[in-house]
Amino acid sequence: MKLMGIADEASPSIDGQIRATKELGWKWIEARFAKIDGFEKGPVHDIPDEAFDIMVNKLEDAQIGVYALGSTICNWAKTIDTPWDVTIREIDRSIPRMQRLGAKFVRIMSFKPADEANKTPDIVFERLREVTRRFLDAGLQPVHENCMNHGGMSWQHGVELLEKVPGLKWVFDTANPIFNADRSKPQPWPKQDPWEYWQNVKEHTAHIHIKDCVWVDEKNDADYTFPGEGDGRVRDILEDAFVNGYDAGISIEPHMAVVFHDADSNANEEDMFNNYVEYGRKLETLIQGIRNHSTNKP
Repeated sequence: MKLMGIADEASPSIDGQIRATKELGWKWIEARFAKIDGFEKGPVHDIPDEAFDIMVNKLEDAQIGVYALGSTICNWAKTIDTPWDVTIREIDRSIPRMQRLGAKFVRIMSFKPADEANKTPDIVFERLREVTRRFLDAGLQPVHENCMNHGGMSWQHGVELLEKVPGLKWVFDTANPIFNADRSKPQPWPKQDPWEYWQNVKEHTAHIHIKDCVWVDEKNDADYTFPGEGDGRVRDILEDAFVNGYDAGISIEPHMAVVFHDADSNANEEDMFNNYVEYGRKLETLIQGIRNHSTNKP
């Protein structure tokens, strides 16, 4: 098992990301966005070559590895009408950077669905097959996240995607079902059940994201919590994963001090750093509790 975090939730700067990782005593990060002195913050696969070189050198000096790349490929900011060249260019930039970083996993998605959609268009499967093939041919493993995308519309949609895209694996996010509609059911769509979703994709899961939250009807949004304090069934899912031999990456994504995709969400870097470190320590405590409980079972 390798513990890490989506490190831009600790700090936008690569220096802050390294500092938080070392504070936790961890050896890995999941690299999504990074800010390098003298350059604008951007996705790791998009920052200028000079900025990327500096990032690589800083990580090597700190002896911090990149376990996974949190790419923007086919994410919720794109639809099936987004020019396909956008995706191809992202793939072509990601592959050599992953190879240089030594990262073996790349998080992808499957485009934002239309507001009333409850089916996945064939073009999504076609494009995800191409994305997956390109990464697999380079010796890299794409993992699809159950987020705000076609594969995240319900566990049934996720399983359909896995069945129709050979070689694709899953990154399961414990909190995403709480705020996503279950589009497999009649409208008005209820929210998804994290445990139910997990049970149907766990055999295909190669990476896990830890978020937790509770849904608040009054504000039509979620309140994010420390792991195990919300409705994400974090403890149950991790215990089930360990019982079934899961020994891969577990990545924190707190969303507490700042929500990555919320333009109105702001936090100073020290708040982000402190929350990230506290979140990581609480996850370690939760995992230790699960293991102690398993050891003490008759």
